[in-house]
Amino acid sequence: MAADWTTPAEHAKFETTPSYAETRAYLERLAAAAPKQLTLTRFGVSPEGRDLMLVVAAKDGEFTPEAAHASGKAIVMVQAGIHAGEIEGNDAGLMLLRDLTIGAKHANLLDHAILVYLPIFNVDGHENVSPYHRINQLGPREMGFRATAQNLNLNRDYMKADAPEMRDWLAMFDAWLPDLFMDIHTTNGADYPYDLTWYLEEWGPLHPAVKRWEKDAFEGAIFPAFEKRGHLAAPYLNLIDHRDITKGIDNFGSGPRFSTGYVALRNRAALLVETHMLKSYATRVQATYDLVVSTLEHVNRDGNALRKAVAQADADTIARAHDANAASPVAFATSRQSTPFTLKGYEFTHSASAISGDTWVRYDPTKPKTYTTPFFRDLVATDTARLPAAYLVPAAWPQIAEKLRQHGIRFERVSQPLKLRVERYQLGAPRWDDKPFESRHLLREFTQSSEHADMEFTAGAILVPLDQRAANVAVNLLEPRASDSLLRWGFFDTVFEQKESSDARVAERLAREMLAKDPALQKEFDAKLAADPAFAKSPEARLAFFYDRSPWYAVQRVGAYPVVRLDAEALKQARAAR
Repeated sequence: MAADWTTPAEHAKFETTPSYAETRAYLERLAAAAPKQLTLTRFGVSPEGRDLMLVVAAKDGEFTPEAAHASGKAIVMVQAGIHAGEIEGNDAGLMLLRDLTIGAKHANLLDHAILVYLPIFNVDGHENVSPYHRINQLGPREMGFRATAQNLNLNRDYMKADAPEMRDWLAMFDAWLPDLFMDIHTTNGADYPYDLTWYLEEWGPLHPAVKRWEKDAFEGAIFPAFEKRGHLAAPYLNLIDHRDITKGIDNFGSGPRFSTGYVALRNRAALLVETHMLKSYATRVQATYDLVVSTLEHVNRDGNALRKAVAQADADTIARAHDANAASPVAFATSRQSTPFTLKGYEFTHSASAISGDTWVRYDPTKPKTYTTPFFRDLVATDTARLPAAYLVPAAWPQIAEKLRQHGIRFERVSQPLKLRVERYQLGAPRWDDKPFESRHLLREFTQSSEHADMEFTAGAILVPLDQRAANVAVNLLEPRASDSLLRWGFFDTVFEQKESSDARVAERLAREMLAKDPALQKEFDAKLAADPAFAKSPEARLAFFYDRSPWYAVQRVGAYPVVRLDAEALKQARAAR
């Protein structure tokens, strides 16, 4: 009797999705049946002790990163279950891996491509099962939880990497460095006919060659092929006003804290997939399956174009380090310039709500309607960093070196003391969020100025040269104004802390001495008193006015950002001290 390879979700007619144990058992059985085409391994262990599973499907047995890269084939990585309640990617993956191997339905799709599949990234969240985890979503009957066992959202953790799972993921990704990455989700939001929406990372430092490949491949070939399989797809529909779909959609500007934003920093093509939560679970799984198949068809047909694009991006990123005028955007906002977008939707009604006091929106799926709505698609840079030849991190900050190591960023250790002419930042007026976000209080606002100075560094300082393909990640971690810099995530909060202060009686004498020496200071003080009533009423603030302008305060260097920037000459001198 032939073996039954029906997946657990297929057996259940997509009413349910399999547990971690059921998923693993199916994959183990599949790998045993097709050992020359598929392997099941792990890339880490979750806080609750579950293996982070990784499946590699390779027609010629290229089951390691080294073998995969040596093969010349394009590597496609598909990630499922980073939000464990949005689990279509796992069930679609089991079906596809079966069909690529023992089912032989799509065996030719791996002639020139290798598939690396993460069936469930957030494994602990996946086992936190309830029918009440996603109120907006239609099925399956029970589903996992959005966050990990530590209540961290992995899809906000790519830069700070607080979660153990994420640190394991970073090491795995750095080893495999796939040419294309796809992350499978389920969206919230409005009701519309599209089975799924998508988002391409076309912004920031993503190399033009990779951007061109994404546009040509997905918009020119893959999405049309997907729709020929009976689906509707659209760009990610991020509504400007949840009450009225006609007011427009905009670019939500993911940034590198998100999976696809991070992958874009690594010079790789990246696609966010959002199946529509109000379609049946069977439809969502099939849509995911068909999109991955359509993608593999295209990559298998012309993987050389993708590989050439990412190789060019890596080469140009490394070469950029020798350009003294090079710059890179590090923060973005949505443009206010829009283009018309034809949106297939449904008629909807508004009614006043006595419950919320707001407007209640109701869609009628029996009445399709097409709208022309503004699409604020583009992102514009709000901060751009002129790039140094290298950064230098003082030896007193080993936790920063560890964070760089987690991201696969190459650095060099300085073995003896040195004195260098550097560019350094002075930061001030910090404002943090009142509430925690992903276990941290984000630094939202601060002032920043720079100056050149001669500084001394002890042995053990680390050099972070930018002649490496991970340079964009280094820049976005170490440039203070980057949207997901280590500074913004709180790794440098202590630089804003004043450790010494004056007694009031001493400050009174200091103020009089300073005023006697500097008549202009009296004018500045009087102007502050006149302009700021709160300041005028605060004895502490008035005395601090003088202390903060004295050498007693200046020597503490409050707000001095410890990571400095080196030009090519300073880098040369620092390397001589290794």
